[in-house]
Amino acid sequence: MNFLAHLYLSAGNQEIQLGNFIGDFVRGRDLSSRFSENIVKGIELHRAIDEFTDRHPIVKQSKDRLRPKYRHYAPVIVDMFYDHFLAVNWSLYHSQLLPDFADGCYDYLQKNIDVLPEQAKRMLPHMVRGNWLVNYGKIEGMQQALSGMTRRSKFDSKMNESTVELIEFYADFNNEFKLFFSELKQHASEFLLIN
Repeated sequence: MNFLAHLYLSAGNQEIQLGNFIGDFVRGRDLSSRFSENIVKGIELHRAIDEFTDRHPIVKQSKDRLRPKYRHYAPVIVDMFYDHFLAVNWSLYHSQLLPDFADGCYDYLQKNIDVLPEQAKRMLPHMVRGNWLVNYGKIEGMQQALSGMTRRSKFDSKMNESTVELIEFYADFNNEFKLFFSELKQHASEFLLIN
């Protein structure tokens, strides 16, 4: 899952959202010496979401559809596609409008920018300016995001071409997302209850 899903799955707690947002930018296990309790919980939730996603058979179906062309970039692309479908289906999962949810997230992250790791600090202004969380819901927004990822990739990832498969197999990816996301929501809720 990508940024939108991680922020959404944080149960509306802004500190947990912040931790979940920075999860990919934080290394190591000794988190409590660097972050507050809820930010640590968010980082740990991020890791639990990624682990659950990586092992899930429905996600594997989505990745297998892309693997022949995109090889080890298939999981990255599927994460992006699933954020697209979360944005497209947003009203099924949240009563707040997506632009309002996104603005709230951007605002809180910007007010707490000093807590963010350097890489996240550098990325956040681009995210806000490009309104990534809302634009994930548009094919053009996905094209821009995947093209940006291709430019930053060390190898010829061809991720910028993957909106072709998104359009071609749109219903399949959407159905897989919906089936998977209901299970992921349950997993995230249970994680937060016991941790």
